[in-house]
Amino acid sequence: MALNSEGVAQRAVPSPRPVEVALLASVFVVAACGLVYELAAGALASYVLGDSVLQFSTIIGSYLFAMGLGSWLSRFFERQLPAHFLRIELLVALVGGLMPAVLFISNAYLPGAFRWLLYGLVLCVGTLVGLEIPLVMRILKRNVALKDLVSQVLTFDYLGALAVSVAFPLVLVPQLGLVRTGLLFGLMNGAVALWALWLFRHELRRLHAHIVACLLTLAVLAAGFAGAGQITTLAEDKFYQDRIVFAATSPWQRIVVTHGRAGHRLFLNGNLQFSERDEYRYHEALVHPVMAAHGAPRKVAVLGGGDGMAVREVLRYPGVESVTLVELDPNMTQLFSQHEALSRLNGGSLQSPRLKIVNADAFKWLEETSEVFDVVIVDFPDPTNFSIGKLYTQSFYALLDQRLAASGYAVIQTTSPLIARQSFWTVVATLESVGFKATPYHAHVPSFGEWGFIIASRRPYRLPAALPAGLKFLTPQSLAPLFDFPRDMARVPAEVNRLSNQVLVTTYEQEWGKVGQ
Repeated sequence: MALNSEGVAQRAVPSPRPVEVALLASVFVVAACGLVYELAAGALASYVLGDSVLQFSTIIGSYLFAMGLGSWLSRFFERQLPAHFLRIELLVALVGGLMPAVLFISNAYLPGAFRWLLYGLVLCVGTLVGLEIPLVMRILKRNVALKDLVSQVLTFDYLGALAVSVAFPLVLVPQLGLVRTGLLFGLMNGAVALWALWLFRHELRRLHAHIVACLLTLAVLAAGFAGAGQITTLAEDKFYQDRIVFAATSPWQRIVVTHGRAGHRLFLNGNLQFSERDEYRYHEALVHPVMAAHGAPRKVAVLGGGDGMAVREVLRYPGVESVTLVELDPNMTQLFSQHEALSRLNGGSLQSPRLKIVNADAFKWLEETSEVFDVVIVDFPDPTNFSIGKLYTQSFYALLDQRLAASGYAVIQTTSPLIARQSFWTVVATLESVGFKATPYHAHVPSFGEWGFIIASRRPYRLPAALPAGLKFLTPQSLAPLFDFPRDMARVPAEVNRLSNQVLVTTYEQEWGKVGQ
């Protein structure tokens, strides 16, 4: 006992023992690893299956359910708690650490099994992670009072989750990629198991067997980490068929460029964005109907289109004084300005002195800029998820209207009016809901099929009498048929796409999902 300043006896607070500090540190690592596996599964599901909100929601829900199941199952572990904790750590290390690699390979070689394997692994990892914390708490209970035990364990658990939630999109995925990130945290789980082996070596039966299990687990994960590049290449070579010349994972997407008989092809999250063989058809159809019709555009904005192909077509007009390219992912603009073959494809457009590149979210940029443009070219990926879908909403088009000159034109690439007919006319209805005159048209691009575009303006659209020299696809005579819609692509009733409902994302997924059926 000790006396305080008022002479009252106080109980001395014991300093934490090394085993307690070690176990609390392991709680931090365990929480970090568990969240990484959950985030990696959600990211991979959104890459492969689309609709990031749905995928993350179902992955998180399944994972939390499995954790609850694991916590309930922990009641049946009554003896040899350190040994059980060690074995569970090794299982989490192996299953969680290898999960991204296994899912990548399964998507390439067994695509039909991807969804089943995904949720099977999520449930397995979640159950194992749910077992960890209750076992740690019961081990610590030997020496720590219950109120201190709960507060300390939960504090370290939440701190680990916070650290990873920040590091995963900003550092881990951009620097390591999903496969290496999973394996790195598997190694960290393995290190916790090795630590537990040392701490409880006097309590463990069959110590040598545990040592061998730890070393084998760490060896497998270390080998996987060293060969992560080959694992990713093996999976993507099978998936993309052509030789991969560039691959990178950014905080926003997986970028892959291949080269084969069709030349270079760009894929974002597994979806084809252009093929060198026929990209000129797409980009000429996107840019020239509005640029030539305007008459004298001086200020142009290109939203999306970080590959520089649309900018290349805009720069054919000598009267254009400035072009502002708004591309969310700086990896895209760097790649297509620095890679020799890709820069050659866009004619070096991203190096033009007339171009200003802004790496920002287009929605936020429209809210913040005060500039007004004669022509705005909107070249976003199709609305496969809600983060892209917001760029096709009434709110976005209302902002676009504010940034467009009174006599200006905007053009929006708008999926296939043949395959995704309802989706196409949903965009038309959404543009009209903010007061735009919507003028739809379409062009055949062999890599995509029949593809749609929509011109938005305050003044009526009139076909141009002339086009720039040197085009490969368009002529003044070939323009008029693009604006004619046959019966199977004609207008159908459609809802307005709002931020509050994002009906377009659901409609798009339903229509494109029928293609493979």
